[in-house]
Amino acid sequence: MVRYSISVTLAVQLVLAGLSMAAFPDCTKAPLASNTVCNAKASYLDRATALVSLMTTEEMINNTVNGSPGIPRLGLPPYQWWSEALHGVAYSPGVNFASSGDFSSATSFPMPILLGAAFDDPLINQVATVVSTEARAFNNYGRAGLDFWTPNINPFRDPRWGRGQETPGEDPFHLKSYVYQLITGLQGGIDPKYKRVVADCKHYAAYDMENSDGTDRYSFNAKVALQDLVSYYLPSFETCVRDAHVGSVICSYNAVNGVPSCANTYLLQTILRDTWGFDTYNGWVTSDCDAISNIYNNHHWSPTAQEAVAGALRAGTDLDCGTFYSKNLPSAFNQSLITNADLQKALINQYSSLIQLGYFDPASSQPYRSLGWSDVNTASSQALALTAAREGIVLLKNDGTLPLSSSIKKLALIGPWANATTQMQGNYNGRAPFLISPEQGATKAGYTVTFEYGTAINSGSTSGFAAAISAAKAADAIIYLGGIDESIESEGNDRTGIAWPGNQLELISQLGLLGKKFIVVQMGGGQVDDTELKANSSVNALLWAGYPGQSGGQAIFDIISGKVPPAGRLPVTQYPASYANQMRMTDMNLRPGTNNPGRTYMWYTDTPVYSFGFGMHYTTFNYAWQGTPPTSFHISKLLSNAPALNTNRTDTAPLATYSIAVTNTGKVTSDHVVLLFAKASGNGQSIQQLVAYTRLHGIAPGATQVAHLNLTLASLMTVDTNGNKWLNAGTYTLMADVNARLKLTVTLTGKNAQLQQWPTDPTTVAAPLDTSKQYHLIANGRQGCYRSGRQRFQFTPVKGKTNMYTISVPRGRSGCNTFIGASDCTAFSCTGVAGDDESGRQEWFVQPVPGQQGVYTVQVAGGRDTCGKYMGVASCSASDPNLVSIHSSNDASGHQEWVFSAV
Repeated sequence: MVRYSISVTLAVQLVLAGLSMAAFPDCTKAPLASNTVCNAKASYLDRATALVSLMTTEEMINNTVNGSPGIPRLGLPPYQWWSEALHGVAYSPGVNFASSGDFSSATSFPMPILLGAAFDDPLINQVATVVSTEARAFNNYGRAGLDFWTPNINPFRDPRWGRGQETPGEDPFHLKSYVYQLITGLQGGIDPKYKRVVADCKHYAAYDMENSDGTDRYSFNAKVALQDLVSYYLPSFETCVRDAHVGSVICSYNAVNGVPSCANTYLLQTILRDTWGFDTYNGWVTSDCDAISNIYNNHHWSPTAQEAVAGALRAGTDLDCGTFYSKNLPSAFNQSLITNADLQKALINQYSSLIQLGYFDPASSQPYRSLGWSDVNTASSQALALTAAREGIVLLKNDGTLPLSSSIKKLALIGPWANATTQMQGNYNGRAPFLISPEQGATKAGYTVTFEYGTAINSGSTSGFAAAISAAKAADAIIYLGGIDESIESEGNDRTGIAWPGNQLELISQLGLLGKKFIVVQMGGGQVDDTELKANSSVNALLWAGYPGQSGGQAIFDIISGKVPPAGRLPVTQYPASYANQMRMTDMNLRPGTNNPGRTYMWYTDTPVYSFGFGMHYTTFNYAWQGTPPTSFHISKLLSNAPALNTNRTDTAPLATYSIAVTNTGKVTSDHVVLLFAKASGNGQSIQQLVAYTRLHGIAPGATQVAHLNLTLASLMTVDTNGNKWLNAGTYTLMADVNARLKLTVTLTGKNAQLQQWPTDPTTVAAPLDTSKQYHLIANGRQGCYRSGRQRFQFTPVKGKTNMYTISVPRGRSGCNTFIGASDCTAFSCTGVAGDDESGRQEWFVQPVPGQQGVYTVQVAGGRDTCGKYMGVASCSASDPNLVSIHSSNDASGHQEWVFSAV
């Protein structure tokens, strides 16, 4: 292979680390004017390929980072790939809010955890459409990019996770439905001619821990059983890619089963591209920020920075959020660890995305380039934000006190959230056009209000108790607003427990003694243990309101006053506080075992405080099956109308539609969420799982509305321990609502059918070296030769370094009883000194070869020499076929491979 020497100037890129997009390429000028990239009639792949063909190696490497400098000689302007819009256009490197006037704010919707509690798919699509409209308007005036790194769709597996608030909840089916609506709303449908924006599903994969059990997200290795990976951790990403055709995916900080996500070929190629079809529309992968650096500096997965960036690029990470690519890809290229083809593939994926956004096309030919400030913060958008907050609020307890009687005029608002403003937004927020605090919301609802904080979120001080109790005594009713906030749960900060923090429960208890009407509003994304409040008769009602966004204060008091009745459902399980002592956050297992009660409502075997899907109303409802629901199916007949077996879409085939008539038997017009669960008998699967839901709106007293619930083969599908998806003969139970208002037995007959054979991990290798043994090394790759009488080697682990060993020669042809050295990276020799101190010994990185049991490469990686070259065989035709040497190979496939044969 021909080798090239390059160098990359980083100055321009570093200046651009926080720059938002300020210009579009000019296709009327050379050299772009004559390039296919400016031919709007050509395919986006041909256009991107033509553009990238003009780039030098240096230019390609410069543009593999989020703050891309562009290419001035080609007329490509700088571009910031990193913009945020989790629940509205948000502060980020790509978003620049004006200090006042036009583009100084954007609609701030509730956090996803509260949006998820609404269980209203059309609402999610509407919210996403507003967000993308405002994002496009910002972009048109140079204040945002076109790629928005949202949504966070990792399941909320553990209640302590600091970022659970960013997700719609713990259930995989709910996440799938939510993300489909969100992505299609953000991007403008499935493969439209021009996308509104490009969304980015994150964090791929099995990421749901910040810092716990002595480790953090940057170095954590998520050990996930394949059955759990396929059935729980991956379904939302499958929907993102396979069904919604999301433009981009973020690979996560953590490793999965020993391989960092951003260098994980199994995740990024085998599953994402080969199985789900990410390559069919040239989707691109970006790392989470500095996750490429973590491969080397935190996971110690690769022995050199160059190996780290090469491994990530070749695995399929197209863009580095950070600068590790731009700093180390030049030397990786010079060492032949990557090729121009590798770089071209990454850049083609990136620019294919921009082409689908109309980046190179005339403004006059596009539907979104005319959007401006008048399309931001519209009256309809503000109304939607209020509706979203109202719909998500969950009523957990009520003895009839809510809605408040019209005789109650004066309220005492107590607690650390009583006058919250920016707290209402949660994280990844932008500047809202306004923020309605609970105090303002109560005033707007017509109440006379006094408020006292009483205590802080996590305080032990009682100095504020007296003032709070005094204010409460003077009021007709007490509203306590507390719980947790971002000082307790946030990115980089997991909770250590799930009890109410500080002395909030103590203050609540004292307020309850006053004998007033008393409502507690629990705020924050993660749940806290409400056992005490549930049992305390002095607490008349309990609401959960999450992070409700710009109109949150109004929404809370619309519910309390009865202007709008509650109909939200918990999107997570509320566990007792003791749960935090039963399960380690780093334990990724879902199913119950000897020492744990299981995770989420799907596997939790103890009694929750409040179950997933729980939510009360101001009225009552009755359920009945509409018509005669189908109860028996033959598997072969179901499959006759399904996509071919063992394709990635067989499970999407329809099973049946079940219709439930919901009658309002009370006195208040109300929305109602219908949840349908399924349970398979005797197959070791979950206790139950959500298979369908819908939200019915405005059911009047005495009126009936019908919920039509569409089930697919996936609704009754099981996943085996190898990840394979099956439709098995047997008996299943359908249950409507969390208390099973209706039950229906469904039978599948015929022969079990494998819907999809899950791909095996080609990097699966034998267990790490057994260092109690000595090994023969047999040349197996580039030079496949050996002969009897070969040398024995002893491998001793280097403390604190994964896969790093010193090598000694205790017996065999050259029993020199010393440590093997690298001779300044020019030769493999027995030049070390017996008894040499630990720091001076040569360290060797022993790495498994993908897909080959017991086969490894051996690399000079630490200690005296760190050149990154490999132990190789000089030549099988040499006089001594066991002679080894140090060499650098042309590419990864050319590294010398060694069979480690235990003696």
